[in-house]
Amino acid sequence: MSRRRRNQTERSRIFAALLAIFFGGFGAHKFYLRDPGAGILYIFIFFIASRIAFPISFILGWIDAFRLLTMGDEAFDRKYNKHLSRDPRSYVEPNRPRRSRPGVKERRRSRPSPRAIQKANPFKKSGLRKYKEFDLEGAIEDFEQGLEINPSDIALHFNLACAYSLTEQKDKSFKHLSQAVELGYNDFKKIQEHDDLAFLRIQPEFDDFKDKGYRLGGSNPSTPARGEESEEAPQQEVKDDVLLSQLNKLAELRKKGLLTEEEFNMERKKLLRR
Repeated sequence: MSRRRRNQTERSRIFAALLAIFFGGFGAHKFYLRDPGAGILYIFIFFIASRIAFPISFILGWIDAFRLLTMGDEAFDRKYNKHLSRDPRSYVEPNRPRRSRPGVKERRRSRPSPRAIQKANPFKKSGLRKYKEFDLEGAIEDFEQGLEINPSDIALHFNLACAYSLTEQKDKSFKHLSQAVELGYNDFKKIQEHDDLAFLRIQPEFDDFKDKGYRLGGSNPSTPARGEESEEAPQQEVKDDVLLSQLNKLAELRKKGLLTEEEFNMERKKLLRR
């Protein structure tokens, strides 16, 4: 049997205790337990102490024997037979297929949800902040960049429609409002009443846009026909007519020189935001 084979032999706790009782003064149990350094120390203590009195190394051996006899088998194996044991926590079986636990679904990597994309869109947040500060040009720029990240964001299209309406860019406002509806926006009452879309509603083509389901092309059967509109619709039309009249008066005052360009723009924005 080779040396490597002998090193793998399991050591006996009882046999080690017997060696400690009868030959512990010479460190026999230490050599048996593969601790030669301690065995040599016991021999050294034996020769030194034997000149004075009873060899102290034997007393140490008996103490070791008592300790071995009271030690549990598991504790003994962990200390002296660890070459034969394998820690299951540190053992990884190579090329073993991973098994899923019953009743537990494995997580699969998938594309981020639209909600996660919206949260990760920095231009949407900055655009809303500029929009509230009435920095419309800056808001439009950020909203457009936000659409490059997520072209199907309904809120971005609707906010762009409002911003373009406030800056009197009706074609772009109609375009983004139509895209918002095509993507699923269906709060048509808000389109009729939102203050920021007031400029869009006073345009002559708005009625046709409305009849087509708030889209640039085609019709929407879910949108009520003009003869089936709610009683609030005439009130909103009156409000829009008043707004148009006020805007025309502002334009006349500017034309006559009674208002500066800055004052005209400020008053016009106030009217459109009411």
